[in-house]
Amino acid sequence: MKYTLHQLQIFLEISQCKSITKTAETLHLSQPAVSIQLKNLQDQFSIPLTEVVGRKLYVTEFGMEIAKAAQKIIEEVDAINYKSLSYAGKLSGKIKISVASTGKYVMPYFLSDFMNKHKGVDLIMDVTNKTKVLRSMERNEVDFALVSVLPKKLKVNSVELMQNQLYFVGGSQLELEQVPTQKELFTKLPLIYREEGSATRNAMEQFMTKHSYQVRKKIELTSNEAVKQAVQAGLGFSIMPLIGIKNELKEKELQIIPVKGLPISTTWQVIWLSSKNLSPAAKTYLEYLKLNKERIIESHFSWIKNYQS
Repeated sequence: MKYTLHQLQIFLEISQCKSITKTAETLHLSQPAVSIQLKNLQDQFSIPLTEVVGRKLYVTEFGMEIAKAAQKIIEEVDAINYKSLSYAGKLSGKIKISVASTGKYVMPYFLSDFMNKHKGVDLIMDVTNKTKVLRSMERNEVDFALVSVLPKKLKVNSVELMQNQLYFVGGSQLELEQVPTQKELFTKLPLIYREEGSATRNAMEQFMTKHSYQVRKKIELTSNEAVKQAVQAGLGFSIMPLIGIKNELKEKELQIIPVKGLPISTTWQVIWLSSKNLSPAAKTYLEYLKLNKERIIESHFSWIKNYQS
């Protein structure tokens, strides 16, 4: 058998994505290139690795065993590369971070200089909702997580980064003199929510409960980008994190509608399990974060002050 590391990497991704298209997107390859490498790998086995049922790709039981073996092989290769860099006096390793979805507007700025300086460090960043972020931390699948509300059931250490403020937002087509009363905003107009498990949704529902607002019409969407586009189109209104609508406010595609009791303010924090034995790469990143966070905030997020009362 003469399968290559590249083929194993592609097949491992296929086993996780269950899709040629998604695998190609994730690995920045063309779909034909992924299909060819899968065929070349399959040609070396008499037992099918995958099967297509109703135009949907499935990985066979044998294929999953090969994927598990591929995972171990790739991890061993990574370990060899990290050790080589370490012996050369360079920081190496892998940092895994899980980020609450709105945090995708924040976390890259606190990573870019560090990653550019330490070429031997690999980064894996998963962007998802709060529930899944905390689940990955609870299972010790990541080194760090970025959250706006500290978990109550996990013992964690944390580094505070910056404020996360949520405002009531409408589309540009709404004239401010036409804005109804505050109660009518929440009881008569269609409100757009994030999905269950989202920290933004939790904050929004807590605000409604606190003021005893009974929502008449609710729309649920599964990403901050989807909510933003829906509000822009005039489909409804929402309470949204300021950090995610900078460009839309600048281009006057969205507008903040003043509401008593808003903004809701929380704090973005990088957290890690108190019992976590951090790798040298993770420890070095924490030191970098503590020393440079104020500079990063001033360089990239000073515009937020324009909206703070």
